[in-house]
Amino acid sequence: MPDARTTAGDPLTDPFADTGPQWMAGRTALVAGGGQNGDLPGVGYATCMVLAGHGARVAVLDRDGDAAARTVERITKAGGEAIPVVADITSDPACADAVAEVTGRLGGLDALVNSVAAGDRAGTFEVTPERFDELMNINLKSAWQLTRHAVPALPRGSSIVTVSSVGAKYRGPGMVYCIAKAGLENFTEGAATTLGPQGIRVNCVQVGAIWGAFAAKGMPEEMRAPRREATALKTEGTAWDIAHAALFLLSDRARWISGHILAVEGGPPHRFPAAPPITSVPL
Repeated sequence: MPDARTTAGDPLTDPFADTGPQWMAGRTALVAGGGQNGDLPGVGYATCMVLAGHGARVAVLDRDGDAAARTVERITKAGGEAIPVVADITSDPACADAVAEVTGRLGGLDALVNSVAAGDRAGTFEVTPERFDELMNINLKSAWQLTRHAVPALPRGSSIVTVSSVGAKYRGPGMVYCIAKAGLENFTEGAATTLGPQGIRVNCVQVGAIWGAFAAKGMPEEMRAPRREATALKTEGTAWDIAHAALFLLSDRARWISGHILAVEGGPPHRFPAAPPITSVPL
């Protein structure tokens, strides 16, 4: 069977879209960082498209109004329902206003995705205090702020997904981005325990070395092959792989999963020479 990720003609079209059952029909989802810029999909954009394709009403939240509008246009052209929400979620009042706008215009809220991220490769002790605060605010505090305002609107049976990175497991040299993502994963697990009695599930998708808008912005093309070869599967993931993992965690298919960190990374990286392939197993 051909690999849908490599045969799709348009990189901004979900290669796994089909006419199967809709997992999010009748639900409203708020996706932070859902706007789209450029020719490659970001995780937020892909998540918006996948959720809309599964019947969700999607609020596309982005600080860039034009980017949010582009995602909304794609969804509506595909027959889905979406609205743009323009907000800078590093601002706590803006988070409160965004949630109020979504519930007011769409009649409620059933799912939240925190997929905002920013980073660079500057070391922990190389950044200024101002840059440290900026990276922590974007990658960690913004998720806390948006979630705390969304929780009162979320009914029993709703779900939250945060988007982290395999960088959270990176042992150094230290980077602020990795520190923030490790904090986001701890926040996810703590929120799951806290909100469990209210019937709200909280999970995390840990993004591996995919090639998409985020990677392409800060990484040269020649890095793709070494990153691909570092995975157990020797293949390259895309934002669509992350979006479908988020769909699963948000849907009732994952109704008994909470506080989980799901690594979508093409298998664990090789740290030792690979063993010879297994050709038969003795009984």
